[in-house]
Amino acid sequence: MNTSADPGAAAGGKTAAGARTVITIDGPAASGKSSVAQALARQLGFAYVSSGLLYRAATLVAMSAGCDEADERALLALLARRDVVLEPSALGNHVSVGGKDVTAELHTDAVDTRVSTVAKHHGVREWVNERLRELGGSFVIDGRDMGTVVFPDAAAKFYLTADPLIRARRRANERHSDVGAIAAELERRDARDELQSAPAHDATVIDTGGMSLAEVVERVRHDALLALADAAVAG
Repeated sequence: MNTSADPGAAAGGKTAAGARTVITIDGPAASGKSSVAQALARQLGFAYVSSGLLYRAATLVAMSAGCDEADERALLALLARRDVVLEPSALGNHVSVGGKDVTAELHTDAVDTRVSTVAKHHGVREWVNERLRELGGSFVIDGRDMGTVVFPDAAAKFYLTADPLIRARRRANERHSDVGAIAAELERRDARDELQSAPAHDATVIDTGGMSLAEVVERVRHDALLALADAAVAG
């Protein structure tokens, strides 16, 4: 498994050698965290890192090999034999397995229905978290537990949420799928992800249900800049 050594520098993030500034945006599926994280990264000149792509890649690897995603030991053994590469940047992320770009295959209904099972495995979470902690430079990262487990000392933390039906409508617009079916699946995923996906005690929680993407991005950007300024003064 490889990751970009310094995504923040590659994206133009202004950091000293060896320094790293991390902003985390957590939340349930389809809460808008990926869109907000990408927009914020572009505005700050940081890299954007999608932690969920690693879980999705692990799920796709299991599906492609006919591996039972509920079998943690078999899945970890499979991942150890696969060269999974995450390439983050301010413009988006690409994932390849064995040299083949599989990014377009990671956001499908089939992966959606299986990824929570994969993500609940402690060993898989550690596999993902170790890869993420290897990243250098400055970046905005979205996920479920980035601010609580992976980067507890992040400079700024956010947790985005919204009613399942609102989130389902957003996803249906993206994939032209049935809203009711998506809403039911999101509720099941929320239940499965409940322990992993919870706001950090020092995160700013934002209900995005009645907000446009631009409004959410502006709110997060405003609060993030304040947090970075406070950190600079304290440092």
